[in-house]
Amino acid sequence: MRALLPLLRSSRGWCAGASVAGRLPWGASVGPGPRRTMTLYRTEERGQQHSPGYRLFFKNVAGHYISPFHDIPLKVDSTENLFNMVVEVPRWTNAKMEIATEEPLNPIKQDIKDGKLRYVANIFPHKGYIWNYGALPQTWEDPHRKDKNTDCCGDNDPIDICEIGSKIFSRGEVIHVKILGILALIDQGETDWKLIAISVNDPEASKFHDIDDVEKYKPGYLEATLNWFRFYKVPEGKPENEFAFNGEFRNKAFALEVIKSTHECWKALLMKKSDGGAINCTNVQVCDSPFHCTQEEARSLIESVPSSLNKQSNEEAQVWHFLGK
Repeated sequence: MRALLPLLRSSRGWCAGASVAGRLPWGASVGPGPRRTMTLYRTEERGQQHSPGYRLFFKNVAGHYISPFHDIPLKVDSTENLFNMVVEVPRWTNAKMEIATEEPLNPIKQDIKDGKLRYVANIFPHKGYIWNYGALPQTWEDPHRKDKNTDCCGDNDPIDICEIGSKIFSRGEVIHVKILGILALIDQGETDWKLIAISVNDPEASKFHDIDDVEKYKPGYLEATLNWFRFYKVPEGKPENEFAFNGEFRNKAFALEVIKSTHECWKALLMKKSDGGAINCTNVQVCDSPFHCTQEEARSLIESVPSSLNKQSNEEAQVWHFLGK
């Protein structure tokens, strides 16, 4: 893992004015320790929540617009297992929010399918998402690269992550997590990895070191997670999802290798060495990238988005689904 971020080890490749975390040398630390989380990022809403036009943009500590996909570092510092997580969906909520990979600066938006906003169903006994759900920045599951473990190509997104701690985080928060394991979901023939992690600031974080500790200290959570991913599309009339490794969770060491691989894919994407298709690679902090833009250009992109903050909710009615054995 020491070679995980050669692109980001020094200031070379990062622009002047990049965030503190983005410019950390390999081996440096933010603040007095990794468990003292500094607020290096904030968000700005545009449009109305629960509407197709809603967007949540990101800014760094200097107030400059950035991409949560490309400009937030994957790792917090040189600690092997300390990563930034972008929270897309707070636990117990239903709106399917995600980083807009095909839009400039990749804000968070609500997914749309067949012209309708998407919400995950409540499948008894679960209400919405059963963890804080999000993504690791600077990772990409390459849809043209067959995974050696699953024999399927990637799903064209940053790698997903389920945070299992006690706190409910807010959409757009960037939190520090340690990785515990991983699940290999096969979604319509594509590899869709699901990392299991816990916030390093969780009161019980010191108990968790690997995937076996989840079953030890939160019995039933892994089984619930497997069933959630297996059944969550069934209320839409779709079949149950499938998994590699017969649905068995892999440990931390395996998960870290998957992260390393998806980070390498992201680097190739950002340097135009991979075919990203419709993926938007606009960034403001990786100067070596051919997709780099200035702060002025980034601000112009954001100013073209409606800024209404009407909080009227158009959230779909809550329906519970009971699936037979």
